[in-house]
Amino acid sequence: MDVRGEEGEFLMAKVYIPTPFRKYTGQQAQIEISGGTVRETLTGLVARFPDLRAALFDDAGQLQHHINVYLDEMEIRGLQGDGTPIRPEAVLAIIPAMAGGAGPLFTDAEMERYSRNILLKEVGVAGQKKLKDARVLLVGAGGLGSPAALYLAAAGVGTLGVVDGDRVDLSNLQRQVLHTTNDVGRLKTESAERHLTALNPQIRVVAHQTVLSSENAMEIIPNYDVIVNGCDNFPTRYLVNDACVLLKKPLVDASILMWEAQAAVFVPGKGCYRCLYPAPPPPGSVPSCGDAGVIGAMAGHLGTWQALETVKIILGAGEVLDDRLLLFDALAGDYRTLRRRRNPNCPVCGDAPTITGLIDYHEFCGVPGHGGAPGPVVELEVEAEPARSQWRDFDRPEVQAQEVHVFLTDPEVQWVDVREPSEFAAYHIPGATLIPMSQINRRFKEVDPSRPAIIICEHGQRSAAVTDALRRAGYSRAYNLRGGMTGWFNLQLPLEQP
Repeated sequence: MDVRGEEGEFLMAKVYIPTPFRKYTGQQAQIEISGGTVRETLTGLVARFPDLRAALFDDAGQLQHHINVYLDEMEIRGLQGDGTPIRPEAVLAIIPAMAGGAGPLFTDAEMERYSRNILLKEVGVAGQKKLKDARVLLVGAGGLGSPAALYLAAAGVGTLGVVDGDRVDLSNLQRQVLHTTNDVGRLKTESAERHLTALNPQIRVVAHQTVLSSENAMEIIPNYDVIVNGCDNFPTRYLVNDACVLLKKPLVDASILMWEAQAAVFVPGKGCYRCLYPAPPPPGSVPSCGDAGVIGAMAGHLGTWQALETVKIILGAGEVLDDRLLLFDALAGDYRTLRRRRNPNCPVCGDAPTITGLIDYHEFCGVPGHGGAPGPVVELEVEAEPARSQWRDFDRPEVQAQEVHVFLTDPEVQWVDVREPSEFAAYHIPGATLIPMSQINRRFKEVDPSRPAIIICEHGQRSAAVTDALRRAGYSRAYNLRGGMTGWFNLQLPLEQP
């Protein structure tokens, strides 16, 4: 909000943050906030740092009784209260009561709840206080974020932020143990908040119902001490990495696929994800879990590992995996750790970084963005309303976007998308029919076997399996779209997006 005085100047106050409250402001001691009055200034402050709200205001929205506010060395109760006007370059000081009535660090219930933690010499009461004061952000409430969140909540991490823009789907429940059957259709952040506070009502869960992006990452991530990356796509993985480097935040990262996993901890000054992988693989070359599958316990295993590394970072205990890459092959029962080092030529954390701000990560990774504008529309080489079908059957079960896009408006051709509803809602081929792979067994009769059918998924793996099943069932005119939606998008072919 731009607040200006009578002559148009910005009315900015420098707000002094006392030591006990700096944990909510990223350890910042002085913050500039615009506002016409003390109330507007404090409102702007808690809008920027939401965790500060409960420390300053009671449930009725009034300043806590043990909080004094001074404006240029004058207590505001002796002025006009929180309606006191702000002068240019004013200094607003928040002064809480610092002695008397402090009470114990933990209640009897908390001491009992965390007794097994406190018994450990690496934790004790002082370490448990560190956990209680800590703020951890979970990027994703899915396969990795679920077990990580549960164990961090159980450990007593005081504030857990959960950022996710998705809803719970039935297919999630095989690995996303934070949610139950009753949560299907519910926002994942809502489900996460419900179950985490049920597990431990003594913690605070902050729900960020959004897809993390270059537009909001620098507003969300600064409010947390440790970032746990549980995302399932390359754009978010590179986004989170770059933001953590720029903000000097430790990042606990893991990725899983089928029966294998990779994991590492990236701390400021000791390298980052781009030191390992400066650029993502070509679109479609690495399948997602939705394409290739994953065993649910793999997510549990790695998510729990992320929670453990996070606790070690908070406590300053043991050795975190900040100079190694962990590889796990579940089928072989084999763990390997490879030494890694900071790359001095890294474009983000190197000696002369070329990336000094967040970029367009969907463009960088060559995949469609969520809710972004579609690419330029390719002029289709067919009549707007063809009088008859121009289709000619192929002598193979797989086709490519560049050879079939010309049939997009052909009334004879069926376009069948076998992705999940959330994927379809983000973007899809115009006129495509959604039949998720999990429903194909009971809905395959919706596909006309007498007409050509192009089967679509994100990268081409799920659609290949469905195409094979249809052909074995007698659908000889079913064709897999090689490269899936990623290949379609890369050719800048038409998309329907919300």
